[in-house]
Amino acid sequence: MQKYPTATRVYPEIPLAQTVVRLCEDMGIQQIVISPGSRNAPLTKGFTSHDFFETFSLIDERAAAFFALGLAQQKRKPVAVVCTSGSALLNYYPAVAEAFYSDIPLVIISADRLPHRIDIGDGQTIRQTEVFEPHLEDAGYLIPDVTHATQTLLASPKQTLLPPSASEAAIQKKQQQIQEDNEAVIHRVLQTAITKQGPVHLNVPLEEPLYGTTEVALDLRAIAPAAKMPFSTNLKPFFQQWAKTKRKLVLVGVLAPNALNDEIIAHLADDPSVLFLVEKTSNINHHHCIDAIDTLIAPIEQQEALLAALQPELLVTFGGMVVSKKVKAFLRNHPPKHHWHIDEKKAYDTYYTLSDFIGCSPLHFFSALLKEQQEYTISDYHQLGFTQYTRHRLAGIDYLKKIPFSDLKAFELIFNRLPKQGQLQLANSSTIRYAQLFALPKALEVYCNRGTSGIDGSTATAMGAAWNKTLPTLLITGDLSFFYDANGLWHNYIRQDFRIVLINNSGGGIFRILPGEKDTPDYDRYFETVHHRTAKQLCKDHNIRYTSAHSVWGVKRALAGFFRPSNRAKLLEIFTPRIENDTVVLNYFSSMNTNPKKEK
Repeated sequence: MQKYPTATRVYPEIPLAQTVVRLCEDMGIQQIVISPGSRNAPLTKGFTSHDFFETFSLIDERAAAFFALGLAQQKRKPVAVVCTSGSALLNYYPAVAEAFYSDIPLVIISADRLPHRIDIGDGQTIRQTEVFEPHLEDAGYLIPDVTHATQTLLASPKQTLLPPSASEAAIQKKQQQIQEDNEAVIHRVLQTAITKQGPVHLNVPLEEPLYGTTEVALDLRAIAPAAKMPFSTNLKPFFQQWAKTKRKLVLVGVLAPNALNDEIIAHLADDPSVLFLVEKTSNINHHHCIDAIDTLIAPIEQQEALLAALQPELLVTFGGMVVSKKVKAFLRNHPPKHHWHIDEKKAYDTYYTLSDFIGCSPLHFFSALLKEQQEYTISDYHQLGFTQYTRHRLAGIDYLKKIPFSDLKAFELIFNRLPKQGQLQLANSSTIRYAQLFALPKALEVYCNRGTSGIDGSTATAMGAAWNKTLPTLLITGDLSFFYDANGLWHNYIRQDFRIVLINNSGGGIFRILPGEKDTPDYDRYFETVHHRTAKQLCKDHNIRYTSAHSVWGVKRALAGFFRPSNRAKLLEIFTPRIENDTVVLNYFSSMNTNPKKEK
């Protein structure tokens, strides 16, 4: 859509639409993802008519919301999504829930019919207020203007905004109050998205005519931003407890790159009293960290003496959701005496032993700890855990040399050839779990939608995230995740340096690892969902260069030039055998067992 020069800027004729657009500008919300529609036309025209905004057009609302989530994931600043009225809004919900649990600032702006037109049989109307309420940081259900389409409003016997005989002075007075109330609500909601780093919703009722514009700017009130409350908790008792504790387990989930500096990471990794467990999504990489948690725990699940020796006195967690079910089971069955969670926003009692929520950033906490204490606590805790982990890891490396072509082998081949820099986006289910097992280049940033851990939206999120990066992006995904999110490719924002590696094992292979009867008609249809689809036609439809591989040699050959610059995006589809994958990965952990007599 045409963008007008600033000197001749036009605004939506409807006051409420202009107010939403201009307050987004005032609050620095620059990236706007729009799905086409009629009811949201005033918002669309407002956003696309000013060069301050960077606007995107995605037809599928579910993909649009995940694309916006990817944009916001990278900038850590609010990104808005705009849709028309009716069921369009409901398609945002998966991304809203993901944003809520991943602490990503997403601003939902939905056009709506006026309240008196809901539930009377008009088309494209649903009850849009409170549809996301359990998964929002804030919401604003705005009041319609009474100076726009006034005669249409007064003609309705069901409206309650104005009395039928309202004078012009009464209408203007009512509009002034509506304007003040809407401005206050919009500002509060947008400010919440910024300060609480989560999803918010603005519902915007708009009456026809919808396409009118004006060069007259409303006189909006200046509202001061809310001041951030300073952190005031006394940390010294925590530092004293830290110093005297000999078995400290530090566990890190999803964390933005560079959330901790190298000095802090090295201090924790080298502390003899600390076992430092990090997931790939923590973006922490140090040779004394245990970054394949299941490699430590899975082989010794039946060895109670070893598990008891690894039981921490103090558990310190920070970052978002943790992938490993093994470490959750271990800490629930062998609970620490104390559990601290460090975060500016919230703490989950994941391990049923949460004793303290320390409401600051991990960087603040550990920077203060290093200033207070330079001496390490004497302990053999790190050595015990890291020695066991190293033994398992080396056994796993030997096992990988012997296995047939499979999912596990494909991931080994991929991770041995990853680019040294850039962004790695991982889909959920099998993909993120296999990725946990292999080493990563230190400068490679890792992301995954672990808030709800759903397979929906992985491709669209990666596409949005790639748009806000200067370095190339690689998405590794499974077949069900990829095909489920096929509309994540349906837009004009696919970068030439975007790469997709698709592991196609003809179904939901992770279900073969879980307990349950396998290889029956019902299992194949309703659990594993066996299929014979390929990505070749999708790549042709979206101008993506397609390559496939069916063997170790084929994968090596395809990866040899896969990351080289090109004039369009590339996808490598790796076909792995459906039946063998579960046995290969389960035997991977069995091969590490240091006490075979107790293996079950």
